[in-house]
Amino acid sequence: MLTEKKDKTGLFIGAVCLAVLYVFLILLDNVIPQNSFTLLLVPVLKKGAIYSLVCVSMNLLNGFTGLFSLGQAGFMMLGGYAYAIFSIPKDQHAAVYQYFDGGLIQFSIPEALSNVLGESAGAIIGSIICIMIAGIVAAAFAALIGIPVLRLKSDYLAIATLGFAEILRAIFQWSGLGPITNGSNLLRKYTSLSAIKIGSLKLATFFPFFIAGISIALIVLLINSSYGRAFKAIRDDEIAAEAMGINLFRHKMLSFVISSFFAGVGGALLAMFQTTIQATPFKSAMTYELLLIVVIGGIGSISGSCIGAFLFIACNEWWLRFLDNGSFMGMSVPFFRDGFRKVVFSVIIMVIVLFFSKGIMGDREISFAGLARRIRGSKPSGGKEAPAK
Repeated sequence: MLTEKKDKTGLFIGAVCLAVLYVFLILLDNVIPQNSFTLLLVPVLKKGAIYSLVCVSMNLLNGFTGLFSLGQAGFMMLGGYAYAIFSIPKDQHAAVYQYFDGGLIQFSIPEALSNVLGESAGAIIGSIICIMIAGIVAAAFAALIGIPVLRLKSDYLAIATLGFAEILRAIFQWSGLGPITNGSNLLRKYTSLSAIKIGSLKLATFFPFFIAGISIALIVLLINSSYGRAFKAIRDDEIAAEAMGINLFRHKMLSFVISSFFAGVGGALLAMFQTTIQATPFKSAMTYELLLIVVIGGIGSISGSCIGAFLFIACNEWWLRFLDNGSFMGMSVPFFRDGFRKVVFSVIIMVIVLFFSKGIMGDREISFAGLARRIRGSKPSGGKEAPAK
């Protein structure tokens, strides 16, 4: 009874924190005046939320199932392209696919729904449908390549998935697929985060947090289910897991497909954030960044992946920017020049890896139930006072 009460208290505190966060994000878009601080804060929040989802999906595969995959950037690219292709307005196809006779798919889901439901509802619901399509496309490709590559282990699996991502990136830039992917040219004019609003209420920052929050919650539910326990058993000892009756290939395929689905969702959100998409940026370096975030946060920790993503984006794109400006607090510093930010950032990463060998969170999670106990004042189990010595 006491445990149930604690669980309810933890859930209540978590729900309140989430509600406060979402209200703040809406205020940030609509009420809080824009200044130099918010202009830097908003992009970091948006990209941090997107990277949190992608890193959690990668952690599901690498941290909880023990499969060393390096194909995440490829699945993000699939999701981003799928989202853009199905959300470019019909009257913009001629401008976007100017070298390929207007493109092959001249249909926009948000535009079609806007004609029926209105502009705001059509943009939101249409974008969500396109995001789902992005995840399904990424999952479908994962199911196809998973049949051969998931029979490999360790470094061989990593090389195979990395090679798949690089091959896919090259294929998407091939002019033969130009009527669909626009070749090596940009895809643009599709529904971006700025179009997500209800009337005059802007939801550009709220939307990626909302989608990422739901997706991460689904991953957490999966990890805490019987399938999640099977994933962990495979990670810890494949032979013992198979002896217990776990179908290794089926569960590996399930983890691979689900991870790729949410990577595709993250790629769609990234496309919405960037307003344009092209295959070139989805290089192996992007996968290494994601893997670095997972390691910094803690392999096997959902909370760690989220914390690591926001810290990585904030340091890389905001907090250390002054190191590239050539001055500090009005004083000229000769070695503060373009690129010095990367040097300092690399040193910070080395320090974290050296002093936090298991990452910031290790394999632990943030517990709102534990926070509730600290607020009330912790007592031994059963609610009785500890005997005086």
